[in-house]
Amino acid sequence: MNRPISRKGHGLAEWSYIPLTALSPEIMRFKDDPKATTFARVLSGLMLSSAVLTKSEWGVFKVLPFKAHLAGDVAISLASVMAPWIGRFSEDKRARNTFLFLGISGLLIGGLLTQWKEMKRD
Repeated sequence: MNRPISRKGHGLAEWSYIPLTALSPEIMRFKDDPKATTFARVLSGLMLSSAVLTKSEWGVFKVLPFKAHLAGDVAISLASVMAPWIGRFSEDKRARNTFLFLGISGLLIGGLLTQWKEMKRD
């Protein structure tokens, strides 16, 4: 399968996705739901940790192989899809739909559309 998103493109998406996930309770107006808000903050923190540690042009500490980063993205995306039922906030349509969108888009970007090339050693 031809994967159209480069590692650099993935980084751009990642660094946009992190604050949007963190701010999603305010943006999508479900900040009064403490469980959903906590899930959003935790998922954002996990993504931030992964991004900072990844061996890529946009990683800060460059210790996590890019393929491991992508596997983490898939795991975080699956957690996002399941979060409304795990956290018992599936009745909150705004929160549920936000997490479904975040999870499905994460699966598409991280799991299907990003090239798996590791960064060359210096």
